[in-house]
Amino acid sequence: MSSHVLPMHKRSPTVSKYYRFNSIIRPRPYTVLKFLIPAVVVLFLLGFYHYEPHVEFAFYERDWVHKEIDPVKPLAGCFDSGRVSPRYNVSEAVYGPKFTNPQAGMQMRFGMDCYDFAGTIKSPSKSGLSSIVVSAEQRTQFHTYWRIDLAEFGPRQEYMLKSFFATQDLSSTRLVLWSNGDLAERNLILQKYLKRYPDAFTVRKLSIRELARGTVLEGSSLLASTDKKAWLDGDLIRLLLLWNYGGVWVDMDSLLTRDLEPLLEHEFVTQWDCYDKKYSALNGALMHFRQHSPYLCEAFHIMLNDSPPRSGSTDWGSVLYFKLWRRLVAASIPPFKILPFCFTDGRSCRLDNRLPDPFVSDDSKGKWTMGLGMEEGGALDKTLHEKVFGVHLHNQWNKEFPRNGWVERLLLKKYDRKMETHHRT
Repeated sequence: MSSHVLPMHKRSPTVSKYYRFNSIIRPRPYTVLKFLIPAVVVLFLLGFYHYEPHVEFAFYERDWVHKEIDPVKPLAGCFDSGRVSPRYNVSEAVYGPKFTNPQAGMQMRFGMDCYDFAGTIKSPSKSGLSSIVVSAEQRTQFHTYWRIDLAEFGPRQEYMLKSFFATQDLSSTRLVLWSNGDLAERNLILQKYLKRYPDAFTVRKLSIRELARGTVLEGSSLLASTDKKAWLDGDLIRLLLLWNYGGVWVDMDSLLTRDLEPLLEHEFVTQWDCYDKKYSALNGALMHFRQHSPYLCEAFHIMLNDSPPRSGSTDWGSVLYFKLWRRLVAASIPPFKILPFCFTDGRSCRLDNRLPDPFVSDDSKGKWTMGLGMEEGGALDKTLHEKVFGVHLHNQWNKEFPRNGWVERLLLKKYDRKMETHHRT
């Protein structure tokens, strides 16, 4: 048998060197990642150390912006002399001299600037007449609302009531708790307060259609607008209540910390946070308008004639106030005031100067921003009771306040002590 030997071709030295060199310098993917990922992490940490990241994403439909935000439509004429209600004095309310100015004219994002500015709002000296107890209807009305179909009114909701009775002048104010049903009929908590504060507290059932009588919204199908969050009907109700009765609206998820009296010479809404969101910079969690205010009249016209509100939106809240503000200044009419964010929403700003999270245990060292103390009588305590006017909790009903945390120590326990003093006197 003959054998055949296949010819062997010797690889050229040049080619051999190429393959050896190429196999050495060609990095494998995991090798690249092994060095790349740590490098990215180090760069991120260095950047975080040297820079403050402020990132917030919001997406708006351009068609919605062009249709609802960009146009500045004319006012409806509610400020015309022949249309202003005799119950509203334009010369006094809009153009009259004021004792305080609650607008700083700048963002106040740094350090304690906003809180310190809040501390400049002082009550004017009270005359002896201010101590006279007035009738229930003559008092400054504080309005709030609870939907009985959403949840039962319980101890957590009671905190707002306590904050009112512990901080406001009960000789000249009254809290009206509105509902869409018979809220107080079998509620022992509310029965207790009705008995204890007969002149300063009442519970009422409302009808949106009755409240809308005499406004451009009367008979409109928009009055049936509602959602599961009570945003649409809540935004509508607060404006209708203030139109009919005047006074202060305060969200049920708020804790008042200071007498609002020095603010009430102004009609106002509040700033949402310290960042000035482009289309939703304003908030109605705390607001004050006089009875039959032309500002509210103009708001009703916008609600009726602009696009219907989207479910679960702030179209009748923040967006509405923004539209109204732009139309007012375009017509050379002084707009309502806008309280800085920290007056009632000090939680909504930078990590280094916001109020501590109410639902997280206190710092282990008992410190707040810039090393300020959280003890009773300390910087946080004084900020709450001598500077800002409230703490807005943003519907976090399912969260509990930590035991012996700052909310319990500096607010809830103080409310109880103050109310016990009222009871003894």
